[in-house]
Amino acid sequence: MDSIMEVVNLHKQFEIKTGLLTKAKINAVDGVSFNLVAGETLGVVGESGSGKSTLGRTILKLTNADSGKVIYKGEDLVPLTSKQMKRHRSQLQMIFQDPYASLNPRLKVGTSISEPMLANNPSLGRDEAKRSAIELLELVGLSPQMYNLYPHEFSGGQRQRISIARAIAPKPSIIVCDEAVSALDVSVQAQMLNLFNELKEKLSLTYIFIGHDLSVIKYISDRILVMYLGQVVELAPTDAIFGSKMHPYTQALVSAVPEPNATKRQSKRIILEGDIPSPGSVPKGCQFASRCFMKMKMCMEAAPNLTEVEEGHLVRCHHHARLKKAAQDVPNG
Repeated sequence: MDSIMEVVNLHKQFEIKTGLLTKAKINAVDGVSFNLVAGETLGVVGESGSGKSTLGRTILKLTNADSGKVIYKGEDLVPLTSKQMKRHRSQLQMIFQDPYASLNPRLKVGTSISEPMLANNPSLGRDEAKRSAIELLELVGLSPQMYNLYPHEFSGGQRQRISIARAIAPKPSIIVCDEAVSALDVSVQAQMLNLFNELKEKLSLTYIFIGHDLSVIKYISDRILVMYLGQVVELAPTDAIFGSKMHPYTQALVSAVPEPNATKRQSKRIILEGDIPSPGSVPKGCQFASRCFMKMKMCMEAAPNLTEVEEGHLVRCHHHARLKKAAQDVPNG
């Protein structure tokens, strides 16, 4: 499997007020590393405040990283200036949660779709750009007659289809979808997810699909990256996340996924105790230890590393790292 992007030890901090005269820095993205495989959909999931959206924005340099690397086509994007990033912008696109906020209400949707094409290929010509924009409208399931309408004349699902058409207009290779279906009705969500999958096959796209709904992430993702307080706590193929899920946080998230057939539920709902620690005052040791039902003494004292416990399955947990070491220490034969 060919890697299309490599994220290495990415960090992003924000400064917040903790009092009238005091401030603290929070690690929104705390040492995140992963390889993105060409043609895959990598789901990114976690509770609100886990750093999912900041990760997506930092990868695309919509937010500048403090340190680390984002290697795309052999070049590290992190140190690039805005001017230098222009040569990659057409290849790296984003679809936001609220399509109405991301579309210019003063522009007809046809103009919103054709402008990215003209910006990246000035020699294209407006007539050809218009023809391409109409083709894109049809590709995402909209009528060509909608070319001359304004965003307020569409439903939420239709506006998101327009946002998708605009994102694929410059022919990107990677699209970051930030909660792209969470604001839509369930029936519309299913249509949109099918559209994402169809476009991935037709246009050879690679997705980073950010969301908080694990049932949605499960449906669309090839692999899933689980985040907690800015860190990756588990990364594995989708089947492994829902099958041999290892991190206790992942177990709790999966147990909360609604199951239509109660007889299929294999485990009881795991209710996590306590609250998420303040990002401005992260406890010593494992960040999840204060809520963990599997914690040991060492969890309160030392932070665990992200360890490959099975091929392609990484977990940040002392318990599973110790189990792996014990298995390795058993003599063969």
